[in-house]
Amino acid sequence: MTDINKLLIIEDDLALACVLARRLTRHGFMCAQAHDATQGLLLARQFKPSHILLDMKLAEDNGLTLIEPLRLHLPKVLMVLLTGYASIATAVEAIRMGADNYLAKPVDTQTLLNALNSTPMDMASSAIDEEPLNPKRLEWEHIQQVLNANKGNVSATARQLGMHRRTLQRKLLKKPVSCHLG
Repeated sequence: MTDINKLLIIEDDLALACVLARRLTRHGFMCAQAHDATQGLLLARQFKPSHILLDMKLAEDNGLTLIEPLRLHLPKVLMVLLTGYASIATAVEAIRMGADNYLAKPVDTQTLLNALNSTPMDMASSAIDEEPLNPKRLEWEHIQQVLNANKGNVSATARQLGMHRRTLQRKLLKKPVSCHLG
């Protein structure tokens, strides 16, 4: 880390934003908070952070749409996307759009610090390996993609997948299975 790390937290959950700011201030970050997309973009220009924590769901906005404008204005910022709706599809999309890392909520302080203190070389060395996904994990990822495409509408997703709505609801309540075979 450099002498002064400036962290912009763009998170619509005010309580979580405050907790994150308190945690990370104790670890040497000067923190600023924005609670919506417009405020986030404005504060990014004024505060000029070295790091950004960006929530994927910002009330009515999608945090993914902020990645490119933030990256355009701050090309060297280390950007970590936080989400309560983690899936491989959204992780790939976030990285493709310019995020440096992607973490699922809830996230512990050490994992957060590791992501914020990583360099592009650290991230390249910890890239996802090429082992095949286990079939249950593939099903989970497919369901998440279809659910995302249907904007969270479980009934429409169930129809599109050709399954009963209650069956889909049961599958969604289960935690995702581990990624790899064996």
